[in-house]
Amino acid sequence: MKPPDNPVWQALSSNQSHFNIGGSMLKFFPKNVSPFAGMPYWDERDLPLLMQHLPSNRPFSVMIARQVQLPEDLEIVFTCPLYQMCCLNPVLYSNPALNIRTLGYVDVNQMLELTNITKPGPFLEKTIDMGRYYGIFENGKLVSMAGERLRPDGFIEISAICTDPSHLGKGYASVLTSYVTQTISASGNIPFLHVKTDNLRAIEVYRRAGFEIRTEMYFAIFKKRE
Repeated sequence: MKPPDNPVWQALSSNQSHFNIGGSMLKFFPKNVSPFAGMPYWDERDLPLLMQHLPSNRPFSVMIARQVQLPEDLEIVFTCPLYQMCCLNPVLYSNPALNIRTLGYVDVNQMLELTNITKPGPFLEKTIDMGRYYGIFENGKLVSMAGERLRPDGFIEISAICTDPSHLGKGYASVLTSYVTQTISASGNIPFLHVKTDNLRAIEVYRRAGFEIRTEMYFAIFKKRE
């Protein structure tokens, strides 16, 4: 099983190939699903494809386990180092008093509102189509969520782990991370996720759920210059 060193390319070349609206060597998701773009190498062999074939009306993201030197004709909007963490031995962390339920299209507005406040990473109108998402509600309001995003062969990424700032400290993120991890493991896949290298609080939450740092990832948001 190939590790997810190039998870976007691997996902768009396998289990999520139906999302690809690019070509055979430059693949990317629809604008309302995800900003991720994938290529096999991200070096001189395929970088020219970005200028030739990427639309100019939207930002894109790269995430890969190697440094990338993007062409100067592209504007780097944001970049930061990430850790990729994988879980081979899930640790059950639960709270029987909490009611976790599967989220659907009826919940998308609340999901967008929560992710807009907490900024866990890109979450758009159709991101929910990438996998199963789960949430915790209080008085009818979505206050914490987590779900599945990239699906390279043998792996499923956990993403959009976030909690409303007014509900921090209740263990919601820990419970949801553990819940999604258990669900993925039960499906025969390895759970993995990405986290900023300086987000020590989140890293500790993920360690408690059984995750360990596997590698460092390069991440950048970029777009064509006007």
